[in-house]
Amino acid sequence: MPETGTIRSHFAPPALLRGRHLQSILAGWPPRRPLVKRRAKEFLEASTDVIVDCGEGVRLLSHQTPAMQSNRRSLAVFIHGWEGSADSMYILSAASRLWRDGYDVCRLNLRDHGNSHHLNEKLFHSCRLREAIGAVVSLQQRDPNQSLNLVGFSLGGNFALRIAADGPSAGLKLKQVVAICPVLDPVQTLDALENGWVGYKSYYIKKWRKSLAKKMHAFPDLYNFSDLTQFRSLRDMTDHFVTTYTEFPDLHTYLRGYALTGSRLAELDVPSTMLLAEDDPVIPIAGLKNMARVPSLTVERSTFGGHCGFLANYRMRSWLDEYVLRALQV
Repeated sequence: MPETGTIRSHFAPPALLRGRHLQSILAGWPPRRPLVKRRAKEFLEASTDVIVDCGEGVRLLSHQTPAMQSNRRSLAVFIHGWEGSADSMYILSAASRLWRDGYDVCRLNLRDHGNSHHLNEKLFHSCRLREAIGAVVSLQQRDPNQSLNLVGFSLGGNFALRIAADGPSAGLKLKQVVAICPVLDPVQTLDALENGWVGYKSYYIKKWRKSLAKKMHAFPDLYNFSDLTQFRSLRDMTDHFVTTYTEFPDLHTYLRGYALTGSRLAELDVPSTMLLAEDDPVIPIAGLKNMARVPSLTVERSTFGGHCGFLANYRMRSWLDEYVLRALQV
């Protein structure tokens, strides 16, 4: 018997695409990018860069694409994963699909993601929820009569659910949330990255170093990250930045600060769908056991998919494009 609020996914890729690592890696495989960008060509041509005022002096970079139809039905705000960006392939693919169906689309970059390192002095960390809420509130205020939806991937899915839980106190009114492979328990995710296939750890360390180099270039008087090569562990690197650059006393307190486990989503009242892959090498599905289950949240579990993979066929088409569209039409 499935848990209350849990359903099974119908995602069934071809046999040769069922590997957890294959799904995870091929989704972001560089040779796939020209295919995704070609399909999203008109969408990208219609997009403009907009700096969003989040309040308290914080600014975030977004890419906004108005619907082609004059009778705009709804706005969909997309939030990427850690060290991804608004131009990540999973974002471009799903966002352009919604746009073709008549949605206004905003692809939001979290602090220090995309080409936005120069906009704010302080560094990004995953507990900067207030500015993310401020950004979405600002977007809603531009057209208060338009329904607003959030779509997040990985850490972006985690942010989307926390925004939905806490946003109403800031005046935010959301229609729906879709969270794809959201970080459930950051402690478990860090363990999975540290102890799993070494390629994931190396990938994220490399991307994080590049991001920090951009931050140092933008604020040379504030930051000197020249000694980053000393870190071979994501845990040690994260611990260093938490204790040096944030208000958190230790790594454990920080990781618990953005967990979805426990009672974190107990006040969630926005209709929300969470899609998880049981073979995700980055987000252990075991975190579900420690989450408060509320009527507003539907959890969909898939046997396959990897981490934000869900490639449906050998043409590298994403099953998530139609999935997100269907989820928002419920």
